[in-house]
Amino acid sequence: MRIFHVQGEHFTELEALPNALPAEGFLWVGCGRREFEVQVAEVQTALHRWNAGQLVDLHVSDLLNHQLPSHFDYTSWYDLLVFRRLAASPGSEQLFLDETHGTLSSAQKALDSIDTSPVGFALFDRVLLSVHPADCQVREHFAERLGRLSQSASDFRGSARLPSSSAELMLRMVNHMVDSYLELRRLLSRHLGSLQHALLAPRSRFTDWQVLLNSRNALQLLEDTCEDQRSAMQEWIDALDDWPQAQDASQQRERELLRVRSRDALEHVERVLSHVRRLEGSAESAVQMHFSALSHRTNAIMRTLTVLTAIFLPLNLITGIFGMNFDALPLIHSSTGVWIAFALMLGVGVGLGLFFWRKRYLGTQR
Repeated sequence: MRIFHVQGEHFTELEALPNALPAEGFLWVGCGRREFEVQVAEVQTALHRWNAGQLVDLHVSDLLNHQLPSHFDYTSWYDLLVFRRLAASPGSEQLFLDETHGTLSSAQKALDSIDTSPVGFALFDRVLLSVHPADCQVREHFAERLGRLSQSASDFRGSARLPSSSAELMLRMVNHMVDSYLELRRLLSRHLGSLQHALLAPRSRFTDWQVLLNSRNALQLLEDTCEDQRSAMQEWIDALDDWPQAQDASQQRERELLRVRSRDALEHVERVLSHVRRLEGSAESAVQMHFSALSHRTNAIMRTLTVLTAIFLPLNLITGIFGMNFDALPLIHSSTGVWIAFALMLGVGVGLGLFFWRKRYLGTQR
């Protein structure tokens, strides 16, 4: 568990939960899911000591559930937001690079490495409690970044600043988690592009149907995750509009900034959702085109075989006539009969071949 005090331009890490809230600023309590499970009684006691109000038992269960989808809930003294992060685990980049050399198994491993773990936020007036997965880097990233911000704002072009409220810090972390999907878009597009190339290659026989099925299932999982994220963010925005009216201009400006950040996070989620749906549609179209190409290829083969059968059918008829066991057949007793019959069959074959070629039943042009 890590405890931070954010006040103005100062960002300080505390050694333990303080006995009382600082006079100014707010506290950020960030802990892993297992740490929160072990120290939940201590956290509840501290919240009660700070007069912030304790967490409801159902919400504690939500924060400890690692399978919970993104959702939003609220009480009169705090808001609860569970948001599933989207990130690629270490090593997935190399797996996708290997895919460019044609190894679909490596691409599937990269797709399977996508992690969707929930991060929980309990938002009080002056306290932010965040519960992270064991391998989540969001807390460490923001702890380091906010620490550098407090030391020198010039490193961030002078426009970055420390969050002024617990709600703003929560939205920054949500935005960071959503933006991490932007890295996955390139990887997912490359993976689906490789599958489409294998599906539509004219001389290949595609057999990796299990890889394609797993990829479609992964895309559907991401779509469900993004839909839950969008619903949670929309409910948060609706709850933000129901907050009490701001008392002064600075508070009103802060409230507007929260709305801007919330709408920005929602827009990013919708962008992610639309991209996943485009990939799903592209994969489905590739499958349909694959079967259409197979059907077209089968039709071309059957047409060629039918034309060849039609050419040799009259030849078989001629050979069958001359093969009958009769003594009075024409040309049977002539020394040139065989050449006349051969010329007749050759003329019939060439004539039918030219006829079918003119009808475009043979050749590559359709």
